[in-house]
Amino acid sequence: MFLVFLGTTFFVHEEFTPISREKMKPMNEIMKSLPSVKLIIVMFITTMLVQSSTMSIDPIVSLYVKSMMTDGKNVALVAGVVAATPGLGTLIAASKIGHKMDEVGPLRVLRIGLIVGFILFIPMALTNNPWVLAGLRFLLGIASAGMLPAAQTVLTLNTPSESFGRIFSYNQSFQAIGAVVGSLMGSMISGLSNYATVFWVTGFTLLLNFILVLIFAWGISYRK
Repeated sequence: MFLVFLGTTFFVHEEFTPISREKMKPMNEIMKSLPSVKLIIVMFITTMLVQSSTMSIDPIVSLYVKSMMTDGKNVALVAGVVAATPGLGTLIAASKIGHKMDEVGPLRVLRIGLIVGFILFIPMALTNNPWVLAGLRFLLGIASAGMLPAAQTVLTLNTPSESFGRIFSYNQSFQAIGAVVGSLMGSMISGLSNYATVFWVTGFTLLLNFILVLIFAWGISYRK
C-alpha cells in the first residue's frame, strides 16, 4: 500500500475543477436526470452479483478439491492452483477484451460474459477432477475479465460528470455487498447441501443477472 501511495503521489496527476456546494445537485435530482435510472440500478446489481459469484466459491475451494483427491496428497498446492487460475485468466484476457469492448460496446461484452460464466459453472458442479476444475476456472477468469469493466463503462456513459463520484461510490458499495453475500452464500449452501450445489446456485445467479441486463438494456447500443 505504501508503494501504491508513492506511485499515485508522484506519477498520477489530474486536472479537477471542484464543484461548489451551491452547484452540487442532491442525489434525487441526479437520479431524475439520468437517461435510464433502471439501467443504472441494474448495473449496481450486476456489480453485486458478479462479485458475489466470484466470492461464493472461495470459502469452499480447498474443501472441494480435497473431496476430489482420494490420496490426500498436495491438497494445499492443488487448491492454491485452482484458486489462482481465474486471476491468471483475467490477467491474460483483460486487455484484449477491453479492445473488443471498444469495438462492439460494453453491454454486448457484459451479456456474453454472463452467459459464458453461467455455462462454465455447470461442468464445475459436475466434475470430479481438480485439474478440470482449474481449467474451467481459468476460462471463467477470461469470461469475468469484461464483466465488471463493462458494467463500469455503462455507468460512465450514463452518468453526468458532476455525479461520477457519488454514482461510483454506490457501485463500490454494491461490490462490497457482493463480496459479503457471496462468501456467506457459499459457506451456508455448502453446509446445508453440498459443494456442487454452490456452483449450481452461483451459475443460476449469473443467468438471472443476464436476464436482467437483457430486459433493461434492450435496444441500447454503445457500438462505435
